[in-house]
Amino acid sequence: MDIVTLLPFIVLIGAMFLMTRSAKKKQQAAANMRNQMQPGTGIRTIGGLYATVKEVNEDTVLVEAAPGVHLVFAKNAIGAVLEDAEYNRIVHGDGDSDLKSDTPIVPDDASSLTDDAQDAKIDLGKKDEADDAEATPEAEAKDVKDAKGDDKSDGDTDAK
Repeated sequence: MDIVTLLPFIVLIGAMFLMTRSAKKKQQAAANMRNQMQPGTGIRTIGGLYATVKEVNEDTVLVEAAPGVHLVFAKNAIGAVLEDAEYNRIVHGDGDSDLKSDTPIVPDDASSLTDDAQDAKIDLGKKDEADDAEATPEAEAKDVKDAKGDDKSDGDTDAK
């Protein structure tokens, strides 16, 4: 066999080796991160729950999500171990003083974007009796015809 026929196989094997190597490095880094957990550190689970570690066991972690709310998670469910400053910024809102206070506050809904003077109420009720009295005889004849059901075209039947 010549080298030209073996070259695609060599490239494919090399790519597979590099992909598995990087995946193993990521798994090792995640395992090291989970092993660094200590009681009192802030964590984020893979589901997005932020909590404080209370107790670390061999395969599980006891965390406190809120005062008095204790949860048990598998170590594999811990997505990130956070630094104290980052945890306090996310959970308690500490460090948000760098935001400008003169920026406009955007409302949750669009009710403040409309002008109250332009909000004319639309009447969705039934017509008054006075409007019915003004109806023409032709319109009344059509209403009677519609009510009887005589408005059939070719091929229409009364079958249900």
